[in-house]
Amino acid sequence: MISAADLIDEAISNLKESIDDVAIIACSGGIDSSVAATLANRAVGGLLHCVYVDTGLMRKNETEDVQRVLSELGLNLTTVHAADRYFEALKGVTDPETKRKIIGELFIRIFEDEQKKVGAKYLVQGTIAPDWIESGGGVRDVIKSHHNVGGLPDDVNLDIVEPLRDCYKDEVREMARELGIPSSERQPFPGPGLAVRVLGELTPERVEVCREACAIVEEELEAAASEGKMELPWQYFAALLPVRSVGVHGDVRVHGETVVIRAVASFDGMSARYSLIPHEILEKISIRVTNTLKGDVNRVVYDVTHKPPGTIEWE
Repeated sequence: MISAADLIDEAISNLKESIDDVAIIACSGGIDSSVAATLANRAVGGLLHCVYVDTGLMRKNETEDVQRVLSELGLNLTTVHAADRYFEALKGVTDPETKRKIIGELFIRIFEDEQKKVGAKYLVQGTIAPDWIESGGGVRDVIKSHHNVGGLPDDVNLDIVEPLRDCYKDEVREMARELGIPSSERQPFPGPGLAVRVLGELTPERVEVCREACAIVEEELEAAASEGKMELPWQYFAALLPVRSVGVHGDVRVHGETVVIRAVASFDGMSARYSLIPHEILEKISIRVTNTLKGDVNRVVYDVTHKPPGTIEWE
């Protein structure tokens, strides 16, 4: 078995051979892009420009956390605030694949704008093996288009470099530990962000509801795990469903949407089993979600589907 140190050495060597001019990388703060950026930074140093795009589809306090982590890694970072552009481009869109395609194209267009500012020739990406496997191609069916693979437009005006393309999530985690990246244990977060956790039309208001629900799920499960009440799942979050039902708050009849809790155990994301969360913790999450999001959400359910047949994310 190849060690993390050997994988790192090989990746840095390949990056030195592949990049001979200014490069740009999208840094989400997630483990894949953080490892790819750190490797590229070690390989080409000042030639690398890191860009974080605040799409308006990130988790609670995500932008501040990402900026802190990337600063600790010593990366040259530019933050682009693009929430208005994303919500305008996604207005009225409900089809999951169309969402991913739009997000992928806008993702590249923003980076082309940044490329012009720094004169970049290369786009480094944190693409890993499950990304391109699930995005289809050849004899493979499309499970879901990842924004950095199947979501990319055909006329990308950058040479794409993918140092982690043949790696799986567990290997990337080992590399992150070896590199001393502080987010090495951070749970996976999809490139399209909350766009794939808000089913139906994306509006700032619905995304904010999902953002708060996700934060509650994360906080409660992490607290329960730290208290020894359960194992922390591999991935855990909330999704907002466009399913309205009748509920009651006090003496008032309400017509709210549904939040689904998703938590899974997995090794590399290629397959997963739903996590066995104690009932009292699910109850606590349900009460907190419905009280916090009173009027927006009046029903909370738990997803007990393995992968396969269901994917981890809902879209």
